[in-house]
Amino acid sequence: MYEPSELWLFLPFGYVLTVLFEMPVLLLGLSPQHSWKRKVLAGFWLTACTYPIVILVLPILLHNHFGQIIYLAVAETFAPLAECLLFWLAFYQSRDRQQSSLTTGTLVRDMLVIVAANLVSFLVGGAALRFFWPQEM
Repeated sequence: MYEPSELWLFLPFGYVLTVLFEMPVLLLGLSPQHSWKRKVLAGFWLTACTYPIVILVLPILLHNHFGQIIYLAVAETFAPLAECLLFWLAFYQSRDRQQSSLTTGTLVRDMLVIVAANLVSFLVGGAALRFFWPQEM
């Protein structure tokens, strides 16, 4: 059973690791129509929006009551879906979209890259977490 104080203690450590694991995927994979500045912003911003929910809210709501598998299924579905939605709202729903070079093809590419970045952080982060963090998280 997770205590809120444990989760808050883990939050900054986990955030930094998640950004470190996801940023290279986003920098290399997001469409070239996005500037490096936008890609770096996305790396920090998307994780900042979803990570507190995944680490502070969902463990208490789900893991403590339904177990690890349900928690992971919900958290690892929520994060990429929410990040895709946020990215779409920020960069594809702007007023100047008609003048933009962002197309349906770049949208699909960007969404797949965001999902891939989350998958990398789940797999690599999970392995690192088990090695470096003494408690099950």
